[in-house]
Amino acid sequence: MIGVFDSGFGGLTILRSIRLHLPEYDYVYLGDNARTPYGSRSFEVVYEYTWQAVRYLFSQGCHLVILACNTASAKALRSIQQLRLPEVWASEPYGVQPGLHRVLGVIRPTVEAIGSYTKTKHVGVLATEGTVLSESYPIEIHKLYADMSVVQQACPMWVPLIENNEFEGSGADYFVDKYLYELLDRDPEIDTILLACTHYPLLLDKIRASLSRRGVDPNKMHLLSQGSLVAESLRSYLHRHEQIEQACTSRGIVRYLTTESDTKFSKLAELFMGEPVEASHVELE
Repeated sequence: MIGVFDSGFGGLTILRSIRLHLPEYDYVYLGDNARTPYGSRSFEVVYEYTWQAVRYLFSQGCHLVILACNTASAKALRSIQQLRLPEVWASEPYGVQPGLHRVLGVIRPTVEAIGSYTKTKHVGVLATEGTVLSESYPIEIHKLYADMSVVQQACPMWVPLIENNEFEGSGADYFVDKYLYELLDRDPEIDTILLACTHYPLLLDKIRASLSRRGVDPNKMHLLSQGSLVAESLRSYLHRHEQIEQACTSRGIVRYLTTESDTKFSKLAELFMGEPVEASHVELE
């Protein structure tokens, strides 16, 4: 199975898009809901928590794991790829062919797509505090597009609003306007905004309405959600890595795991997936 990990629920928007584009494969989703949010935690803690999750998914038979979490991708992916995976490849303790375990993130495939959208070369990034502080998006964007202007804006209230199912009410408008307008005030030339948190697609309608209140035509502002970008990147990756693609099972099934209450997770996960979800509780260590 292909593993998909997030600190909470947001990665479900990535999983939903991946299943839409690649429905033939089997997936297992793991949410570390008992320890969410990761956004305000240190690099060291996020790295340790993320590695525990990846290791658990490896032990469950996943040889390919996607960190469907911007904070984990920003704070843990590189260390896992450079330090942990060589150790796994050296021993391959889970019965998979040598070198077949891989861990991918969501930042690189997102960044690669930005250049085809912006005309002004002014890009805004809406993200959690942890992702903003990591500077991962400006660093990766400037590797590919050295002349691009990047402005980041932390949105600390958006995830709590979503996970408490308060994001559709009028009370959410204040916080959507607050962070979006702060971003646009800092650079009025922005024509492309990246939603660099996997929760944020649930706020797309609110963001478009907020742009209209600001006097910005929502149809002229590119709002990039990561789900479809990551899904297409995964398709390309599997095409280029035939050995890994052949190791993926193809029954079209999905499992859901959470470190929190399985009943609580299942109820809220349905909001993200648009279908009934039945999760199981697991412990990470």
